[in-house]
Amino acid sequence: MSGGSRLLLLVLFFVVFIVAVFADDASVAPSVAEPPSTDKKTVEEVVQGHTIADPYRWLEDAKSPETQKWVGEELTYTRSLLDPLPGRNELHKRLGELLSIGTMSAPQIGGKYYFYTKRQGTQNQPVLLVREGVQGKDRSLVDVNALAPDGIIALDWWAPSDDGKYVAYGTSPSGSEISTLHVIETETGKRLPDLIERTRAASLAWKLDNSGFYYTRYPKKGEVAEGQEAYNRHVFYHALGSDSAKDPLIFGEGRSPEDWPNVDVSNDGRWLLITVEMGWTKSELYLQDLKAGTPPIRITEGKDFVYGGEIVNGKIYITTNEDAPRYRAFVADTNSPARVNWKELIPQSEAVLQGAAVVNGLLLGQYEQNASSQLKLFDTQGKPLGDVQLPAIGTAFGLGGKWNRKEVFFAFHSFTIPASVYQIDLKGRGTSLWNKVDAPGIDPARYVVKQVWFNSKDGTRVPMFVFHKKGLSLDGKNPTLLTAYGGFNVSLTPGFVGDRYLWLEHGGVFAVANLRGGAEFGEDWHRAGMLEKKQNVFDDFIAAAEYLISQKYTDKDHLAIRGGSNGGLLMGAALTQRPDLFRAVVCQVPLLDMLRYQNFQIAKLWISEYGSSEDPKQFEWLYAYSPYHHVKPDQEYPAILFMTADTDTRVDPMHAKKMAALMQAEAANGRSHERPILLRIDTKAGHGAGKPIAKQVEDLTDIYSFLFWQLGMK
Repeated sequence: MSGGSRLLLLVLFFVVFIVAVFADDASVAPSVAEPPSTDKKTVEEVVQGHTIADPYRWLEDAKSPETQKWVGEELTYTRSLLDPLPGRNELHKRLGELLSIGTMSAPQIGGKYYFYTKRQGTQNQPVLLVREGVQGKDRSLVDVNALAPDGIIALDWWAPSDDGKYVAYGTSPSGSEISTLHVIETETGKRLPDLIERTRAASLAWKLDNSGFYYTRYPKKGEVAEGQEAYNRHVFYHALGSDSAKDPLIFGEGRSPEDWPNVDVSNDGRWLLITVEMGWTKSELYLQDLKAGTPPIRITEGKDFVYGGEIVNGKIYITTNEDAPRYRAFVADTNSPARVNWKELIPQSEAVLQGAAVVNGLLLGQYEQNASSQLKLFDTQGKPLGDVQLPAIGTAFGLGGKWNRKEVFFAFHSFTIPASVYQIDLKGRGTSLWNKVDAPGIDPARYVVKQVWFNSKDGTRVPMFVFHKKGLSLDGKNPTLLTAYGGFNVSLTPGFVGDRYLWLEHGGVFAVANLRGGAEFGEDWHRAGMLEKKQNVFDDFIAAAEYLISQKYTDKDHLAIRGGSNGGLLMGAALTQRPDLFRAVVCQVPLLDMLRYQNFQIAKLWISEYGSSEDPKQFEWLYAYSPYHHVKPDQEYPAILFMTADTDTRVDPMHAKKMAALMQAEAANGRSHERPILLRIDTKAGHGAGKPIAKQVEDLTDIYSFLFWQLGMK
């Protein structure tokens, strides 16, 4: 599940951070009832020679009345603690103001049209806008806010045709991400009758004559064995106006159910390039001659590397980490695409090459160095033409351009610069502001961002961004919030998240650690934090916390940590391995039972990253850190807020439920009102993608009222 639309699934694992202003002493715990007692119904089984006892296996059945009753009791207990906390109204108000700072994507070009998404003010979801001419007037094309008063319908993805006449797009309810595909005509705003279900994170490529498109979809219930509907992503072709149930299968039959194909059509419409992601460290390229009608042929050699590419004027431009962990670029001819005929265009450098696109007859390379973006121009022979000037140290994303158009755009943000879109001058390599979102009430000049380096347990140097008010006194008692991810080849680069400023406004320090397992330094860095080396990620994170304490930013009583999804696993490992190091933990949509995770939702896609307990060797390293299996009776743990959602189709909520039940029963503070173990389960919400702003405000009000209380902040 690496790269492309699979990264999109992951890229949306992250949530934002907030802080509150309390009128009273926030360190005073409210008066509450006891946490609910949870029945133990221990299931014992022998796994790889080990007897594993699971006292809360019954909570895996989300539909049982018993589980639902228990969830209701847990939510009552959580609300009894969080709702009376002082300052919540002020927090909610300020948070609403900060989340009104919008988001924006770079425009994608289709003929005379420029398409991009923008969310502003109190809108729950981004709106797909269209502009005729680069300086034309914006018009709303798809506004999903009108489809649900509570904002729970999300615009998941969209793809304009080459001339911009049509746009295909996907929507889904309640954060489920199980998209339904629609088609709209750009000029009239008329929606076509074409409707295709189960197009999650679809990859879609239009034919040049607009007669139809190649796309990916998942099987319906009954088309595959029960439980396999979340896998078996295949490529189909849909002719506009036809019955999608009869769409011919193009690619995927007979392959592993976990394979993840994506599609792209060449600029002349002759070639279909299929990129098949096979886990997180391997992909393959297939080429199909649409004119000849021959089956797709594999042009890679089945090696354990990642490949991606596009086809322009009969040339395949390929970016890969083959024998180059920081990636390089090749070119091949469509008439002789075998690996032996590839020619290196851009060699590996110190920076990580994330991708190269053909724009106006040039190659634009997107790089990352020390967790920040760079853009570099080359000619199509690989000759360097210089760097594109970026506004600051930060993150460029969503490049928008075409092989034959001089207009090239990119979106940009940093810790102190909100989402903005810039247009590139390809001749002078300068940039000009094309559009931006406003951030009233935010003065970036009041804050400082530093990148620091620390040594992990094995001596590896690891970077971390530290963000706080200018003039902060390093007295060792500043409330500090540390976050990280450390997995799936995902980088945590500087990005603008408005609500973080609340934390800073009240003297807080915000820290982002770039752990192994991410993409910050190429594939070697990724592989150093996966499978049997996953413990490196946890060691890096613990070292980051110890660094913040040693440098007098904070101490153990004022250090909180927060992470979600794979970052939720990180929180679980950190709190079980070093419970003495943190005062409070926010653990969101987490993986925690690493012996059974692969049995739920889409988790088989992650076996290449974590391993599986069904393999004897992999069981050993999973069992060594699985948080659910390392809760110690009578151990004092930090205060913990577990957060999950009932319609999460990625990480099953059973992880948070079982862990909360176990810790409430076993931890020394499991039934404490001062340092509690809490569970919050959201309704009509998924893993985080497409969550409406109104729900985000509610989530974050709970998160930061909890953190303010635990860290004694006012």
